[in-house]
Amino acid sequence: MSQSSPSVAVVILNYNGMKERYLERFVPTVCQCSNFPNTTVYIADNGSTDQSVDYLLSEGFSLYLNSETKLPTNSKGFLLKMHENSGFADGYNIALRQIHADYYVLLNSDVEVSADWIRPIIELMENDPQVAACQPKVRMFAQKELFEHAGAGGGWIDKWGYPFCRGRIFGELEEDQGQYDDVAEVFWATGAAMFIRANLYHQLGGLDANYFAHMEEIDLCWRLKRAGYKIMYCPESVIWHVGGGTLPPENPRKDYLNFRNSLFTILKNDERPFRVILARLLLDGVAGLRFLFGGKFKHIGAIIKAHWSFFGQLGTYGRQRRELKKLIENYRYPDSEPNLKGRYPKSIVWWHFIKKSKTFKELPKH
Repeated sequence: MSQSSPSVAVVILNYNGMKERYLERFVPTVCQCSNFPNTTVYIADNGSTDQSVDYLLSEGFSLYLNSETKLPTNSKGFLLKMHENSGFADGYNIALRQIHADYYVLLNSDVEVSADWIRPIIELMENDPQVAACQPKVRMFAQKELFEHAGAGGGWIDKWGYPFCRGRIFGELEEDQGQYDDVAEVFWATGAAMFIRANLYHQLGGLDANYFAHMEEIDLCWRLKRAGYKIMYCPESVIWHVGGGTLPPENPRKDYLNFRNSLFTILKNDERPFRVILARLLLDGVAGLRFLFGGKFKHIGAIIKAHWSFFGQLGTYGRQRRELKKLIENYRYPDSEPNLKGRYPKSIVWWHFIKKSKTFKELPKH
């Protein structure tokens, strides 16, 4: 493609990436495979305290000062230094306010990408202006034939606000046998590798900084859906995700953020939030009982703490709900209605845990 191609910024948020050796393992492949025309790789360092910055400079990254900074011909990409760890959500907000492009690709530091992974998604989005965001197929790095938790074959959400994926329901992962090789409209795109139109990212408020991490990509995608846009899944592009880089699954803080941020997301976006929140409080109690029987007492505390935090900020998020409604109307896709594609009208908890549906295709038709 010519220089008239849309500009693409692949932005990797890094925090102490040398400790897990993610920078050494994955960044060279990202640079090698991100040769789509008019594409630049950025590493946004989120206040690392290890040798991340020194390593990146030694490997040929150039310091990014502002939007006028020119990339040297021999440089692998830009290094954007930030002063402190602002978390996943606000770290990206701070970085993206400084980066100008037509498309952003929010890429985790623990991701291996396939050759030519950018082209099919950008072409899909260029051919349909109603597509606001898109994700590739996400498989597990450790077992590459399996779908991975964070995105798999495209994100869905059930009637009570529980997220799941084609290829992953709760902890149940499917083997990729081509069953989700169709380009499909979904509800949310993974934050591990989210392609998004830059103007919409900023117009609709970006990621919620209060979330710190977890559920922020679902919240943003829900806003885009409410504004009438499409979220897509493109299987021709493939990545392999390590996962658990921010917080490992056994860390109670992960449960705290997931339970709390899920309630925030429902309050901000659902058309009937209080009915759904009441149901969620009951279902979260059931989850607490499962932790009790499993001897995971700290995880029970995490749920209780999440609920108290949610109720403590009820007024703040109630006001934000009203503000976002106005914002969404201002930037709605022309002549569109809220887009509910990818919203499962039944309870995924019931069909998975009680009725024993293990895969997306086993769920009753939606």
